[in-house]
Amino acid sequence: MSELKCPFAGHTGAVTPAAHTGHRQWWPNQIDLGLLHQHHPASNPLGDAFDYPAAFAGLDLAALKADLAVLMTDSQDWWPADWGHYGGLFIRLAWHSAGTYRSADGRGGAGHGNQRFAPLNSWPDNTNLDKARRLLWPLKRKYGNAISWADLIILSGNVALESMGFRTFGFSGGRTDIWQPEEDVFWGKETDWLADERHNTDGGLDQPLAAVEMGLIYVNPEGPHGHPDPVASGLEVRDTFARMGMTVDETVALVAGGHTFGKCHGAAPASHLEAEPEGAELHQQGLGWHNRFESGKGEYTITSGIEGAWKPHPTRWDQGYFEMMFTYDWELTKSPAGAWQWVAKDVKPEHRVPDAHVPGRSSAPIMTTADLSLRHDPVMEPVARRFYQDQDAFANAFARAWFKLTHRDLGPRALYLGPDVPQEVQIWQDPVPALDHPLIGEPEIQALKQRVLASGCSIGALVGTAWGSASTFRGSDRRGGANGGRIRLQPQNTWEVNDPEQLRTVLQALETVQQQFNAEAPGGQQVSMADLIILAGCAAVEQAGGGGGHSLTVPFIPGRTDASADQTDTASFNVLKPIADGFRNWQRSGLPVRAEECLVDRSQLLGLSAPEMTVLLAGLRVLGANTGGNRQGVFTDRVGVLSNDFCVNLLDMSTRWSPTSEAMEAYIGRDSHGAQRWTASRADLVFGSNSQLRAIVEVYAQDDGASRFVADFVQAWVKVMNLDRFDLR
Repeated sequence: MSELKCPFAGHTGAVTPAAHTGHRQWWPNQIDLGLLHQHHPASNPLGDAFDYPAAFAGLDLAALKADLAVLMTDSQDWWPADWGHYGGLFIRLAWHSAGTYRSADGRGGAGHGNQRFAPLNSWPDNTNLDKARRLLWPLKRKYGNAISWADLIILSGNVALESMGFRTFGFSGGRTDIWQPEEDVFWGKETDWLADERHNTDGGLDQPLAAVEMGLIYVNPEGPHGHPDPVASGLEVRDTFARMGMTVDETVALVAGGHTFGKCHGAAPASHLEAEPEGAELHQQGLGWHNRFESGKGEYTITSGIEGAWKPHPTRWDQGYFEMMFTYDWELTKSPAGAWQWVAKDVKPEHRVPDAHVPGRSSAPIMTTADLSLRHDPVMEPVARRFYQDQDAFANAFARAWFKLTHRDLGPRALYLGPDVPQEVQIWQDPVPALDHPLIGEPEIQALKQRVLASGCSIGALVGTAWGSASTFRGSDRRGGANGGRIRLQPQNTWEVNDPEQLRTVLQALETVQQQFNAEAPGGQQVSMADLIILAGCAAVEQAGGGGGHSLTVPFIPGRTDASADQTDTASFNVLKPIADGFRNWQRSGLPVRAEECLVDRSQLLGLSAPEMTVLLAGLRVLGANTGGNRQGVFTDRVGVLSNDFCVNLLDMSTRWSPTSEAMEAYIGRDSHGAQRWTASRADLVFGSNSQLRAIVEVYAQDDGASRFVADFVQAWVKVMNLDRFDLR
């Protein structure tokens, strides 16, 4: 067929992507602003007004857990359970849902049920997890919108563990489903499954990735690039889990705890498998990896290609994993599918593993190369041996690590839902103190505004400090933000982007205001530094608006509290350190990505739309909030006045721009006589270069655009200041 014609419009190629060439194909170097407009309410069948926490509050969680426990041993003919128990399958389902999380940008993870969609539903490492989700469907149908897919997947892993004798640390609901694939997550640049173009010449992984190959959750179980070297595998295991925010103890506990249950499947070569779910034929109805080997299920299942179980009792919590690991010598062999694996030598009869489906058949325990890294890696081996010798310590470590794995991207405890939430607070939850004092009211807010404006700090310094505090927020894992006032603490108070010298001056001034106010307040009201930092920024914006003839009231709601150094994991918070902040025209030198790409990425993490990104950057420029007094993009001669000058002057056709070097990272704008007028970065000029952004800038640069600009800036500013105020929602 040479062409397809739409029968309604008569447009050739109107109904087939195969005949479509989009603007991204024509101009691949253009930034993708679509990242800022994902998950439109129109894509959500529940509607924008659906309140999941309220729906979850009506869930009979005990009944659902009881139903899940029944499911674990309700083996179905269309996908039989190993040893009559689906526990290992559902542990893998939950693990692989949560295990995509990486701490560098907080993306991935279990928070939104993204495993239902491409590409994750079709990753090689997720082979046959489509069957696990289909097994859950009758319960999802029964309990409806009271339980999200994201929560149900994690809960199924918890119940699987508990049904086999393990005591979990707890469970929280609160994960909301998305309804289309995520476009903002960079999974890698490879175009083939299990390819590796993500390691640099020194062997390090590209940021923000954690998995070592395209389509893997963690590492290649056969060893690096399929080479069965346990020592080399140990380096990858430690690095990959560290990129998820896991310690060595947590890494060992997770690997050993997860592999205490279930088995690997490699009955025959993967050539017997048909396409993954996204590539499967229509009649497969979303199921992938149709297996043409014998019955294609049970003892003929093909998943990882490795075949066998780790221990004699794969459906029981016990010490068998470490007992097998340290009791036996291991012989390198290949599975029936041709995958490298290790088999225990001279196995005692009581340690042979009964076949998962064929009565009377048994086999020796197996280990993957990644498993044996726990025995041979010099860092992990002492931890593994300690856990082998102390089952209680192992159980405690695994329970806590599993909870962290499955809840890391859920956000602060304020978002946790349900009766199974553990009372014990974890440092990785970024705790903040409970509010223990009367809050300031409107009279106190106005008085404090006057005090901070009289403190001697410039508008740019106050605005920049408030922005630095609030803009650490990441919608990906809901970490960061202004609550806790951690910009006062290590490591944030030393970040170059926060202009440490200026920050120190501002904090000293605000601490003086705080101390005086708290000592004098007649009604016992107190103001935290976290609140005062944001209030000072709001006061500065109001004053800047007044300077431009706009009478402003920037909304402010108190209620933030101050975290202590003991409540702050310095290493964990360092991953929030930005590599670039286009809003303050700062970027770490030597980055392989363009400034405008970093700006869009940061905006997406902040949940900003393209207009919000535009108005915030333009406003912060004229307010003088650039890091270190950088003049790039300050297209105004009245710094400290909230105006649309950035937009007006960017579109001035009398300015001629030219790069200052071949790198084209900095630019000079000259007038018609050749005299320097402005300087700019790529993050500035993209607003005049990109057609979509220029269209937005034009709205604000119009003669009737000044008031709209100021109003929109205030609205976007307040949004960012309150991103982590989950108590207000």
